Amino acid sequence: MAQVLSRGFSPQRRRLAMALPLLGAGVWSAGTWAAAPAAEVKEPYWRTSRALMGTQVDVAVAGADGAALRRATDLAFAQMQRLEQLMSRYRPDSVVARINHAAGIAPVRVPPEVMAVLRSAQQLAAATGGAFDATVGVFKGWSFAPGATAVPTDRELARQRPLVGARGLVLDPRAGTAFLARQGMALDLGGVAKLPILEAGMQVLRANGVDHALVNGGGDVLTLGQWQGRPWRVGLRDPRAPERLLGRVEVEGPAVVASSGDYERCFFQDGERMHHVLNPRTGRPATGVHGVSLVARDVAAVNGLGTALMVQGLAAGQALAQRRPDLALLMAGADGTLWQSGAMAALLRPMAG
Repeated sequence: MAQVLSRGFSPQRRRLAMALPLLGAGVWSAGTWAAAPAAEVKEPYWRTSRALMGTQVDVAVAGADGAALRRATDLAFAQMQRLEQLMSRYRPDSVVARINHAAGIAPVRVPPEVMAVLRSAQQLAAATGGAFDATVGVFKGWSFAPGATAVPTDRELARQRPLVGARGLVLDPRAGTAFLARQGMALDLGGVAKLPILEAGMQVLRANGVDHALVNGGGDVLTLGQWQGRPWRVGLRDPRAPERLLGRVEVEGPAVVASSGDYERCFFQDGERMHHVLNPRTGRPATGVHGVSLVARDVAAVNGLGTALMVQGLAAGQALAQRRPDLALLMAGADGTLWQSGAMAALLRPMAG
């Protein structure tokens, strides 16, 4: 059963995203304002990228007023940065850090945005039978930083495993508090907070009059409206060969393309791939699935599912698709099998054309 360790909230590093926005010729140009440089451009747009949540967050917006687009983008980034500061376990002043510090001692008051993410994490843990567990923050011996990789010892993992368990996270929505029941427990919201943070940025754009926008955070893509009168195009990488694109999906209006993969942050030790998607029961990298991509209309429909399916395997994904036929799902098994749901088959198109 899988969970992302510190995904999107670790120190800044570039990662190979499983979903890639395709704008124009497919080249992302950070901080570019275009007033109509080419015949295909029908209205001004603003595209910019900033470091956030341990990855690169890209925003593209289109509209008639360039100055207004820039102001809206700045406000969106400010909101996303504010929420990251609340939920990053790496910041000693964050709400998550305070919860971890008070584990087994006392409940901690949390703002509504954090409570919403914590409740989502609890619901996901129950729905996936523990495949997703936000208390994997206790597995602190792992490091996937280039040049500074680290693997915890078996003894260390054995000592930490009893401290993992979603039931040990006690939430009191009425009082607005969160409490970890045992000393030594620790939260890591990286696998469940990134999409809501990106969604909050999109909400700011919309509230400031932006009708057409794309927000991309390390391969998790949210869209609104259209791109220059056409659907947004998002390329999906092949989890078995990440340098290659399987094809593209075209979405318009509100939509989300979420992805997880074992190649995003990884290294090899003794011929074994060590990656950031951890099994809460063992504290070691999950096996069974190389990568997962999901397409839906809203964040709530897919948040955290990819990480759970990384270890649950193809059968769990196929069962999920049967229960939710509207959910577009693509999975690459560790044995090289590539499977897609009917909804994904209807969306995924060749790169040409």
